Amino acid sequence: GDKTMNDTHAYLQSYSPTRFWAKVGGVAKQAGYEVMEKGLWLYYAAAKPEVPVKARATIYGALGYLILPTDILPDIVPVGGYGDDLTVLLGAVAVVSMHIDATVKAMASAKLRDWFGPA
Repeated sequence: GDKTMNDTHAYLQSYSPTRFWAKVGGVAKQAGYEVMEKGLWLYYAAAKPEVPVKARATIYGALGYLILPTDILPDIVPVGGYGDDLTVLLGAVAVVSMHIDATVKAMASAKLRDWFGPA
């Protein structure tokens, strides 16, 4: 099927915090800094209680897409394998950007340092 942000409902059921951490913890370096940064921004933004349900659904849909192994380009493809994931994550970041504040970015940066070392 067409894998666009309009289809986030199809990915909502694939998302759970446990599945998110299981996926990203094992593929952080392979997926790359930018994919992981955007995924973490969304993850931490969704944890904020004031984020509206519609924004949270957008976030969970994008994170569900990242978790699922069925992509347009399989993640095992060198270099380009996470390009479609990044596109979906960037689309969600654009939609919910007002919820991605300094606190969210700081939490993401701390986790990114764990995976990639100091900037």
